[in-house]
Amino acid sequence: MKADSSLALSGLLIAVVLLGFLVTRTRVHVVIALLVAATIAGLSAAMPPAEIIASISKGFGSTMAGIGLVIGLGVMMGRILEISGAAERIAYSLVKWLGEKREDWALAVTGYIVSIPVFVDSAFVMLHPLAKALAARGGRPIITLGIALAIGATATHHLVPPTPGPLAAAGIFGVDVGQMVLLGMVLGIPCLLPVIFYARWLGRRLPAATTPRAPVDLIAAGEGFLREAARKPLPGLAVSLMPIVVPILLIMLKTLTDLYVKRSGGAAELAAHPVIQGIGFFGTPMIALAVALLLAVYLLVPRMPRPEVLERMEEGLASAGIILLVTGAGGALGGVLRDSGTADLVARKIAAWPMPPVLLPFFVATFVRFVQGSGTVAIITAASITAPILTAIPGVNLLFAAQAAAMGSMFFSYFNDSMFWVVCRLMGVRDVKHQILVWSVPTTIAWAIALLELSLLAAFWP
Repeated sequence: MKADSSLALSGLLIAVVLLGFLVTRTRVHVVIALLVAATIAGLSAAMPPAEIIASISKGFGSTMAGIGLVIGLGVMMGRILEISGAAERIAYSLVKWLGEKREDWALAVTGYIVSIPVFVDSAFVMLHPLAKALAARGGRPIITLGIALAIGATATHHLVPPTPGPLAAAGIFGVDVGQMVLLGMVLGIPCLLPVIFYARWLGRRLPAATTPRAPVDLIAAGEGFLREAARKPLPGLAVSLMPIVVPILLIMLKTLTDLYVKRSGGAAELAAHPVIQGIGFFGTPMIALAVALLLAVYLLVPRMPRPEVLERMEEGLASAGIILLVTGAGGALGGVLRDSGTADLVARKIAAWPMPPVLLPFFVATFVRFVQGSGTVAIITAASITAPILTAIPGVNLLFAAQAAAMGSMFFSYFNDSMFWVVCRLMGVRDVKHQILVWSVPTTIAWAIALLELSLLAAFWP
């Protein structure tokens, strides 16, 4: 069915507005809101109800087939990293290597690494006691160290698979996950740098929420925390990093191998080589994450009883369930837009805009993030709406488009975002103005740097 009138475009606009209203002003869950939006978009494009149902089912199923199992494996592996102490080991090692007066950089790097497999809220809750202890020992403002830790964790949570949001964007746009990992890790670094300098500036100028020089008893408490942590039976650094590094290396190796095969002369013969096929098998995100999960179980918690290991992994699956439903519902919306022909109509109009089309998912994600708060939902919604449109425009770099949906979701974290409350409450920031300065402004700085990066990519590598 091909939409051939402005009714389809009006219906899409109504569907998007209603989606925002249902999520922000009613008790309707975002999964139901996405299905309602898909139905309205289909009906306005004159799709028969039976075709709408078939398109919703196909879009949901195809999205889940691509990334559902990967998300499940990733959250189980992240849960093992949480309970084993691997994240703490990484943090302590980085602080030791970088030394005093560089604690903010050490915590930012720690958050950047740990939040790849671990949910950002959990990563901050888990590592915040270390930030407090370092602040007490060195007389550093907890605001500075807390923001550094939080922004490091936020960057990879929004930009780097196998975190569910960017992983879903890669699946919806149909881009290589290895390329998404590499681009996200590279683009995330510039987002950190100005925020850390901002955190240092804010720590000096917000005395009402900081401790410029900790009292003696607090210093003693911080030293005690670090001594106790040093005595904890934490796994070694190499073992702690393996479940994070190994799957990334496997995925990246597959990406580089695929690129080499495509550019070689005898591509068919080379692709059939057993080594190339083995790399392709183990570098598939599903297999790479399965390998990471096995490494986490047998290296990080080797003495934990089997029932407890299974229980901990299932706790991770419980948190992933709703993300899977949101991702699938977003795929259903995208399927309806694609099958109805609405995506083609919008694509022709956007192709005539003076703005690079790749910025469309960025601003859609920004809007969705602002109205409902969840970065993951913003990424999935923006990708679901814009992927069918951008794939219909010749010459659009879909890798940049997928990353744009992820980058736009960092915009202005405030009251409707759970991470806002986790950061502010754990750092003891109660005043609303201070809360915005402590977390809403840093996320907006990162968002602005991301927009600049994306604009440069669109200008020089269209």
